[in-house]
This record gives sequence, structure tokens and C-alpha cells, in this order.
Amino acid sequence: MTGSSPTPRPTPNAVFAPTRWTLVQRARGATPEARAALSELCEAYWQPVFRFLRREGRDEDTARELTQGFFAHLLGRGDIDAADPARGRFRTYLLGAVKHYLADLRRREGRLKRGGGDLGESLDAGTDTSPGLQLPDHSAVVPDSYFDREWALAVMARALSALQAEYAGAVNPEQFDVLKPWLVGETEALSQGDAARRLGMTEGALKVAVHRFRRRFRELVRRDIAQTVGDVPAVAEELRYLVEVLRSGFGDRRSEIEDRK
Repeated sequence: MTGSSPTPRPTPNAVFAPTRWTLVQRARGATPEARAALSELCEAYWQPVFRFLRREGRDEDTARELTQGFFAHLLGRGDIDAADPARGRFRTYLLGAVKHYLADLRRREGRLKRGGGDLGESLDAGTDTSPGLQLPDHSAVVPDSYFDREWALAVMARALSALQAEYAGAVNPEQFDVLKPWLVGETEALSQGDAARRLGMTEGALKVAVHRFRRRFRELVRRDIAQTVGDVPAVAEELRYLVEVLRSGFGDRRSEIEDRK
């Protein structure tokens, strides 16, 4: 075979996937659809919230418990009604909600330590946040940019997973594994000639395949971002911010993205 394998095309369900804001609306209530929407919403934002809490110095179990409690409180008590696409990006709203939730927990713990009485309805009694849960008020405040970077990595990971799923149904599914290094510039160990031979392509066909691979990945990232902003013109601005946040980070971005898949 000397030509390139056909570029996989997204399914209609992938193109018209519900936006995060739509999921927020659907997650309200106790219907099976609401529970499914809630599960998808929590999955999409679990890692940024969890890693933000870990960065503040909490151990893994405590951070996991707080993350679970946060989403249960946020969506279970209807606080999600405050999320409004006209007021800004969902990631910004979510970070503010996390901080408010932690402040409430600290106030609750403070009253318990002072022997305070009724805590009222400030927190969901069904959420496992017992008085034994340690919530130190850390002096070293984690910058908001750390949460934003975790959000950016989560967006990239979701786009990469979606791209992998598309290529899994292609004529030559091996293309995904061979072309993936060209997304982040980690191609030192594999030349285009080697990659072309591995896929049974000419080098010219490989260049076209790499171009299409990168273009589709950008489309998937853009689609994910479009699901988290209320204003369509803000997508380009948000995409620029995502790139800026990732450039300001450090470490092995590829391994970090893989960890979040």
C-alpha cells in the first residue's frame, strides 16, 4: 500500500454532543437522564478539582473525599442554578464554587471545635464530611492558574481520547499510535521515513496524514472549549488562553495528558 488510509470521520453523535452548559441543565433533578448528565459532568471536571485540592497539600484520600463531597453538594442541593453561561466560563464558576465550598467546610469545622450548636443547612448532611475530616487553612495559597492548567490538560486529554476513538474505527488504526508524537513534537525517536514505512505509506502521504491528524485534534479541542463558554466568539480567546496556560507549565506535557485520559 502506497497511499494513506482514509482519515476517520467523526460520528454524528460526536459532532452534535451536548454542551457542558446543556449538561448542567440536564443534571438537575432525579431522573435517569439527570443522573447520566451528572455523571458525565463530574467525570469531565473531576481531575481539575481533585488535583487543585491535592496541590493545596491534602493527602489523596482527603482530596478525593472533598472532590466527591463538592460535586454532591454543588449539584445535589441545586447550587448549580447559579451557573449562567451569560456570566462567564464554566471553569471560572467552578473554581469559585470550590473555594466557597471549602470556606463553608472550614466555618463548619471552626464552629464544631468551639462547641457550636446547630449547623443549619449550610452543607448537605448526606455528604461524608464528618468533623474528623482535616481541612487546614493553608498559608500558601494555590494560584488560580494551577486550576486553569489542570483544566487545560483535562481538555487536551478528552480531545486525545476522542481522536483515539475515531482512529480506532479507521482502515489502519495503527495510525493513531504512530502519529501521536507529532502532536507535541516528541518525534526524536521516529523519523517521518520510519513512520511512513511502518504505516505502508510514502513520505508525502505521511505528511498529509500528520497534517490531518493535527487539524482534527485542534478541532476536537476547539469543540470541547466551545462547550465550556456561553459566548461563541469567546472560543478563540479561550483557546489562546489554553495554549498560554500550557506553555507556562513545566514537565512532560505528553505524560501529564496521558495521566488524565
